[in-house]
Amino acid sequence: MTPQRGFPKSEYEARLARAQVLMREQELAGMLLTTESDVRYFSGFLTLFWQSPTRPWFLFVPADGEPVAVIPEIGADLMRQTWVKDIRTWSAPNPNDDGISVLRGVLQPYARTGGRIGIPMGHETYVRMPMIDFERLQGTIDFEDCTEIVRALRMEKSDGEIEKIAHICNIGSTTFAQAPQFVQLGQSLSDTFREFRRTCLANGADDVPYLVGGADAGGYSDIIAPPTDRALATGDILMIDTGSVFDGYFCDFDRNFAVGNADPAAARAYEVLYKATDAGLNAARPGATCRDLFDAMHGVIVDFNSNTGSVGRMGHGLGMQLTEWPSHARFDDTVLTENMVLTLEPSLNYGDGRMMVHEENIVIRNGAPQLLSTRAPAELPVIG
Repeated sequence: MTPQRGFPKSEYEARLARAQVLMREQELAGMLLTTESDVRYFSGFLTLFWQSPTRPWFLFVPADGEPVAVIPEIGADLMRQTWVKDIRTWSAPNPNDDGISVLRGVLQPYARTGGRIGIPMGHETYVRMPMIDFERLQGTIDFEDCTEIVRALRMEKSDGEIEKIAHICNIGSTTFAQAPQFVQLGQSLSDTFREFRRTCLANGADDVPYLVGGADAGGYSDIIAPPTDRALATGDILMIDTGSVFDGYFCDFDRNFAVGNADPAAARAYEVLYKATDAGLNAARPGATCRDLFDAMHGVIVDFNSNTGSVGRMGHGLGMQLTEWPSHARFDDTVLTENMVLTLEPSLNYGDGRMMVHEENIVIRNGAPQLLSTRAPAELPVIG
């Protein structure tokens, strides 16, 4: 059944309440949020208009009270459909004063009483406004890093969030299962990707903003390039990696296919990655760390080939963004907790410059994790 779009007001009230507890512990007067995912997390403001870089958008989340939206007038009607009541606007774009005066009017009362304002400054964050405007704000506002607050809140998903991610994962899984119907020998890779998008949208996805992969004889060597017009040939290994969206939430997983027949080296690489994913599933328990997940998967792969590639990690968080905190890597000691949604993404190198990546989406539960993507077949599937 298709989940209901949006969330009840109680969901946002609970998010705000948790944030306010953490802000008071850090002695912050509030948080200034400027990116699409952070603004949406606390407000429910969902629009593709963020793709335009022309206008900045701001949400102030106080340690006491309700959020204040400081946004261009063009977004006021949509923001009024959210639970946010205090909406302050300006006529944008205005390069001379693109909302800074309005925003300063919200923040300065806190600054005058010695209040410190949080803004995410850490890894995987950015400030979405002109740097010159941020410097103007810094002249009168004392900003502190609040990355850990936002990270702690967003890593653990609510039941409603998990329901949406599970739904889009099911749509992606259904689309991959239909691959034999739209992947043909001699078909260009660009047409293959185009057919994947059409099928995924027909199956109920809102959008397919991320679709990458590769195909070449016996394997592929690139996993992020756009598709080419090269025709699929017998002996190719095809990989398709999708980040499809439903109601603002992503799936993110790939599938590998042999075209016509399976190259023995590719089939062996696939087998190793399947076993590595098993190891990751067995390690994904509350109390384990992301480093533990990496080590479990890496331990299987290194027995096959000590050169495990340079992707840098073997999975990550998933939700409102294609990739979120944390990272399954040696540098990340984040402790897994229930309701974290993650990808398991082991990869390896084999043969002469070939690589293979395998990915599944899971949610951490009390015990074994729950697969959100339909598990890939144990043997490299052959199509075309």
